[in-house]
Amino acid sequence: MKKIETMLEVLIFNSRWLLAPFYLGLVYAIILLLVKFAKEITKLTPLVFTGGGSDVIVGILSLIDIALVANLLLIIVFAGYENFVSKINTGDHEDRPDWMGHVGFSDLKIKVIGSIVAISAIELLKAFVNVEEFTNEQLGWKVGIHLTFVVSGVLFAVMDKLTSHK
Repeated sequence: MKKIETMLEVLIFNSRWLLAPFYLGLVYAIILLLVKFAKEITKLTPLVFTGGGSDVIVGILSLIDIALVANLLLIIVFAGYENFVSKINTGDHEDRPDWMGHVGFSDLKIKVIGSIVAISAIELLKAFVNVEEFTNEQLGWKVGIHLTFVVSGVLFAVMDKLTSHK
């Protein structure tokens, strides 16, 4: 019976490798975001010379938005892989991020919700720059959704703070 239990535990422990394709898929998503970033910057370049100021600002905010999503994906890939699959062996590489290996699941949740709030804020700012394109109802929904993200982020942080003291 002990042999069956050991085999089952080895199987369960090794099943963590089933997550690896998910992280590879997220790396591929970062590549797709790079393509989207290149398209956006290509569209933005002529706007600097021919478009209005608000068009340029919205274009730049779109670039920031894409960069934030890419950063978020990278944090999820590194932290998720290291927390659930295997440690990433970079040795003493000088470019290893300081936070790598130190972001736990709780930290990851806070970083994700913080990034979502930042992305939502950028989307809201883009709407306010082009306020004439939106109805009051649409703007109200955007503000309401953003406030929901903000409140959720604060509640996540409070819950994390409360559970970390136990």
